[in-house]
Parts: sequence; structure tokens; C-alpha cells
Amino acid sequence: MSFVSPLFLWYFMPAVLLAVLVCPRSWRNGIVALGSLIFYATGAGAFTLLLMACMVVNYAAGPRLQPDEWDMRPDKQRRWLLIGVIAFDLSILVIWKYAGFATEQIAWFTQQLGGDFPVAQLALPIGISFFTFHHISYVVDIYRGERQPLRNPVSFATYIAMFPQLAAGPIVRYREIADQLPQQRLHRLDDIAAGFPRFALGLCKKAIIADSLAPMVDACFATPSDEMTFSIAWLGAIAYTLQLYFDFSGYSDMAIGLGRMLGFRLPENFARPYSSVTITEFWRRWHMSLSRWFRDYVYIPLGGNRGGIGKTYRNLCIVFVLTGLWHGANWTFLMWGVYHGALLIVERAFGWDRNPEQPGKLLGRRVLTLVLVIFGWVLFRSPDLGQALTMIGHMLLPDFGGLTDVVESTITNQRLILLLAALAVFALPAHPVTGPMLESSRTNSATVLRVGVMTVGLFYAAILVATGTFSPFLYYQF
Repeated sequence: MSFVSPLFLWYFMPAVLLAVLVCPRSWRNGIVALGSLIFYATGAGAFTLLLMACMVVNYAAGPRLQPDEWDMRPDKQRRWLLIGVIAFDLSILVIWKYAGFATEQIAWFTQQLGGDFPVAQLALPIGISFFTFHHISYVVDIYRGERQPLRNPVSFATYIAMFPQLAAGPIVRYREIADQLPQQRLHRLDDIAAGFPRFALGLCKKAIIADSLAPMVDACFATPSDEMTFSIAWLGAIAYTLQLYFDFSGYSDMAIGLGRMLGFRLPENFARPYSSVTITEFWRRWHMSLSRWFRDYVYIPLGGNRGGIGKTYRNLCIVFVLTGLWHGANWTFLMWGVYHGALLIVERAFGWDRNPEQPGKLLGRRVLTLVLVIFGWVLFRSPDLGQALTMIGHMLLPDFGGLTDVVESTITNQRLILLLAALAVFALPAHPVTGPMLESSRTNSATVLRVGVMTVGLFYAAILVATGTFSPFLYYQF
């Protein structure tokens, strides 16, 4: 079930919100947990059992991982239990997400030697990367003594399976939500009043802009190598840069808005990343919940920047290799992660990770950062490295070729207007961020935006959803 499907918008979401409002407060976590499992089962089917098995293992381990000065168990036992639980969580992720890719590489190598090797064909469970990271955050935060384990299985299921963030985030660290999980938490109509405009903003981003750009992006990236041109390559790269942002930030806005309507405050995930002046700043603004997760559970435990320049660069490389692989089992994702890791290292080495003070240099660095990010998205979107290098090559070498008939057929007047309007995100200032402003600000500009989103924007998005022109969220595949 997708957030932009009629089933969700017209039936599921209103039913859950109504149940949460009218039932006793002590029922609310149960309603959210049950609704979340139903939500997941409609899209994942039998994989719901895999999710529940992971939940049972991590929930059972929680109390035994808690440090207690009166407990005579040595820390070594807790440490080995933590290692075992994390190994279990990661093994599930590796088997279902990477077994096919790994066996493909082995099969290719075996074929070069004249042999044969079977390739594993496994369907990818929806949201497996996200609920795996939630489980790891839960057990690690308990092991560190930062939060208490959840004794109520319903509250635990609410955290792990909460449908707003289950399929594509934001990644909610346990420490960020532990205090919001007690059964008797307050829930007010004010939460719905604040959360619904945020949800509507995300729906508009997804249905109106991202889905309108999708046909252009698909046509450009599907162009054969011998027909690729400078114009097609840049049109595809820029359109995908916008599509991905409005699709994923739109999902995050919808998730945060849904969470708020249910009485939860989910962490922000985007803060105008295309306004960044450095790649370092870009990663503080793009998919922020993923960056924070890797910082807290990988980068800092490896030593962060405390072990000297060499170890700092090593840690950055490890984090961004893992970041690339987290997005998918493909060489393009791996190289995208290596590319961004290398850019961060270069920025640190030359002191370019700090924003310049001169307005001229600030503008130049912002343009350069945006161009580097766009090149990275070509790697991210391409099905293989060959196509990515072909597109990048044409982007670097201008020619006099135009658009093919296939690409031209996707550029309608409506899509062209939306593309030009979406380009405004490249020129916006870094602050204020639209989502939080829409949700909580009481300024005149926020009120005007809120009214526009809740009337014209929401009405148009609803028409698009009703006519079946929506598509799955891009991050559902991760």
C-alpha cells in the first residue's frame, strides 16, 4: 500500500486516525501497531513474517542488554549478545538484499573460467534496510545505557513497524522516540491540525512534481548509447535530480505529517540540500536521518576524527562505501558512495569543507556543489556503470545533437512548466525549510503557503491520485 494510493488516502489513513481519536488512550499503540502490520502485509505479503521474526529476536534481547549495576552478569556476556543480535539483523539484510548480487559476481567469474554457478533470485522485502537499522539502533542504545528497553511488546511493535516510516524512513533512532512510546501519551486535535498540512505538502511534491517528471527521466536514461546526446544527458540528469528530491522529500513530509497526526514527532530528513555550498553541507541536509545513523553507529565507534587524518579518511571511506551499498546491491550504488566519500576527503584535505565568506565565492561554490551532486545522481540512477559513464561523457563533451523523438514525446507543456517551476529549488536560500515552517510557523508567509497547499495543491494532487497517475516512491526499492 502506498501513501499516494486511493486505498490509503480514502480508507486506511482516515480509519486509523479516527480509531486513534475515539478509542481510549491506552489503545493507541495497539491501533498503530496493528494498522502498521496490516499496512505492511498489503504490500509485502509473506515477508510480514520475516519482519515479525526480527522483531521477536530484538525485543527478547532488549532487557538482557540493559546495563545494571546490581546485575552480576559480566559486560562480556552483554557484548557478545549485542554482537549476536546485530549479526542476526545484518545477516537477514545481507541474505535478502545482497545474495543475488554476490552470486551474480561469482557466476560471472566462474563463467570466465568455463564453469557455471547458480544465481540466487530473491525478492527484496519492502523497507528491509529501514527496519534493520531501527532494530540495530534499539539494541545499541539499550546496550549503551542511553534508553531503557521496552517491556511492552505493543510499544516495541509501534516503534519498529510504525507505518509512516516503515517503508522508506525517516530512520528513527530509538533514543529519539523512546520517550514518546508510553501508552498514556497525550494526543490532541492540534496534532492533526499541524500534521495534515505537512502531509498535504508531501503529497503535492510527489503527485504533482515528482511523478510528472518521471516519464522524461525514464526516457532520457533509456536512450541507447548511440543516440545519447549532450542535451538528453543533461535533461535526464537535471530532471532526475529534481524528481528524486521531490519524491523522497515528499515521502518524508508525508511520513512526518502522519506521525504528527498520530501523536509522534519524527525527525526531519531534508533541509534544502540543493542550497548547500559544500558536499559536507549537502550531507548535513540530504537524508539527514541516514547520515545521523551512520555517524552514531559506525563513524564514531570507528574513532570518528579522533585518530588523526589517516584514520579519519579511512572512517569516511568505510561509511560512504556502506552508504552506497545500503542503497542497493549494484556497482552503481557502490561507486556513488565512493564518489561522495572521495569528495568529502578532498574537501577536508584542502579546507574546502568550510563555507567561504565572500558572496562571489559562496555563489561559485554553491554552483560547483550542485553540479557535483548532479553527476553523482547519474551514477545513482543508471542501471549499470556503462550507461552512467556514457551519460557523464556526453555531459562533459558538448555536441550539436538534440532530443530523440522518444524523449521529445515526453515533454508536454504541463511537464515543461513543472520542470521549470521545480528548478526554483536550486535557487532557494538555505533557510527557512518549508516543511517545518508549514507545520509550526505562524508567520503570514507560512499561512499563505499553508492555505495554498491545503486548497489548490491538495485538490490537484487528489485528482491525479484518483486518475491513477501516481507511481511508487523511489526509495521503496531500498
